[in-house]
Amino acid sequence: MPEAPPAAPPAQRTRYLADITPLRRSADFRRLWAGNTVSWVGQQMTALAVSLQVYAITGSTFSVGLVGLCSLFPLIAAGLYGGAVADTVDRRTLGLASASGATLLSVVLAAAALLDLRQVWLLYTVVALQSVCFAMNSPARSAMIPKLLSPEQLPAANALTSLTTNLGLMGGPMLGGAVVGLWGFQAAYLVDVVSFAFALYAMWRLPSMRPEKSSGLPGQGRASVRGGLRFLVTRPNLRITFLADLAAMVLAQPRALFPAIAGLWYGGDTKTVGLLVAAPAVGAVLGGLFSGWLGRIHRHGLAVLLSVGGWGAAVTVFGLSRNLWLGLLFLGLAGCADSISAVFRTTMLQAATPDDMRGRLQGVFIVVVAGGPRLGDFLAGSAADLASPSWAVVGGGLACLVATALIAVQWRNFARYDARSPQP
Repeated sequence: MPEAPPAAPPAQRTRYLADITPLRRSADFRRLWAGNTVSWVGQQMTALAVSLQVYAITGSTFSVGLVGLCSLFPLIAAGLYGGAVADTVDRRTLGLASASGATLLSVVLAAAALLDLRQVWLLYTVVALQSVCFAMNSPARSAMIPKLLSPEQLPAANALTSLTTNLGLMGGPMLGGAVVGLWGFQAAYLVDVVSFAFALYAMWRLPSMRPEKSSGLPGQGRASVRGGLRFLVTRPNLRITFLADLAAMVLAQPRALFPAIAGLWYGGDTKTVGLLVAAPAVGAVLGGLFSGWLGRIHRHGLAVLLSVGGWGAAVTVFGLSRNLWLGLLFLGLAGCADSISAVFRTTMLQAATPDDMRGRLQGVFIVVVAGGPRLGDFLAGSAADLASPSWAVVGGGLACLVATALIAVQWRNFARYDARSPQP
């Protein structure tokens, strides 16, 4: 009998799956990642529960829409300030303080639900304060990662973070809806309180994380938002990571048109809208699951340009399709391309930024990520009213491709960026 061929070695079988080396190498990062994963699911449960509770109290979709505004403006305002604070104080202390504040706010929501305090203004206030806590916590937590891992492990670490983020965005609302339906709003808020315990434990176990100056000495004095913006303006590679993301999210963001597209193109209903909304997230999750190859890419600037161009191309083809499943496929490809772009952009920010600037640039990152898609929603909606949804989607995708090509031509060195020698 001929012998069976030898089994493929584990490294070869898993070379394309998510690289979990950072989880094996650093216990601190493993705890931080696990704690953030659990707490993120809890936060998404709370986000859904608040929207459901506002609608139950008011019966108004406009009032539910105001929840988004209450979270957006504090997030943008506090994002820049939170980054400056993260470059001034011990980031571990800031992470503990902001996570503790978010935990207390979830306790307030649970208590209000248990006492049946039907006050919408209270929900709006808590949501705004939660955004402030998130804006203070996120730059500190992101700036910690380069201190916990070696530079070559950053792409894998950011891919794992992106994976859990997208899984939370998918699973958190579904779990929240089930919990609210079975046990009420207070149950979802109490689950969120418990989930924060994991994040607090992970932060508590970290060593001191004071920002360092370029000389390697601990930073002293107050870091200014203006100083961070001046640094960004004079560092072309970092600046273009934000510009490339804005080209995708502002020019080619079809999300606001999904309700109209579902009916006009596919003759569908709200279920079709749900499929359209979920498709990019599914693509992003798959991109994270099969992200093992990202760590072998060194030309991060070129990878950002190609993935942003891939987003624009996928959105363009989606705008030309009239078959639902083909449209969902290209929306999934767009989400996958966006997740790849996010991994490389985040890695460039972490690797090419001095430690005493990482918090402030992560603050800018929050503002761009939060504000870009919402500006894109406004632009797409306006273009659809002036012309048609088809013209808005296809034109936006083509505009993204043109903008990406102009960036590549205008700043040729960006495509030559090499992760082995990161230059801001």
